[in-house]
Amino acid sequence: MTQIGIAVDIPEPWGEFLTRRRAAAGDPRAADVPAHLTLLGPTEIPPDSLPEVEEHLTAVAAKHLPYTLHLRGTGTFRPVTEVVFVAVAAGISECERLATAIGSLPVLRREHRFPYHPHVTVAQDVAPEALDRVYDELAGFSALFEVTAFTLFSHSGQARWQPRRDFLLGE
Repeated sequence: MTQIGIAVDIPEPWGEFLTRRRAAAGDPRAADVPAHLTLLGPTEIPPDSLPEVEEHLTAVAAKHLPYTLHLRGTGTFRPVTEVVFVAVAAGISECERLATAIGSLPVLRREHRFPYHPHVTVAQDVAPEALDRVYDELAGFSALFEVTAFTLFSHSGQARWQPRRDFLLGE
């Protein structure tokens, strides 16, 4: 099986800043997971289905136009899960539509513990004090940028998630 994920990369200067904040909070995933907004979480697929997945993603991207994403402030899923995130203030419905379209391919369908909620994780499964600190420190965070593509990532089970291919919106 091959493990994939699909996400919107957070551009610079915000991407590296948020990745560093996640590392500073003590989040062990920070080294392997650059700042991103998930459209499809880690999903195992048969390696021979990758061409079908890429064809599907090309079609999905072509049907969706670029959009503005505004990240602003923080939120949390506590007490359900120990997660603090940067919230999406604008672009929520566009992310939801993309996530739904991406997940419509049978090989990409998966069970979800929770409803899809677009966000950028900045601390997960760390001490409560670290969650509180990053929540407070990023409360005034704001980033506004155009989303023109999403990225297919793969993971070998070791090291960092690797970008496999970008899919340009509206093309």
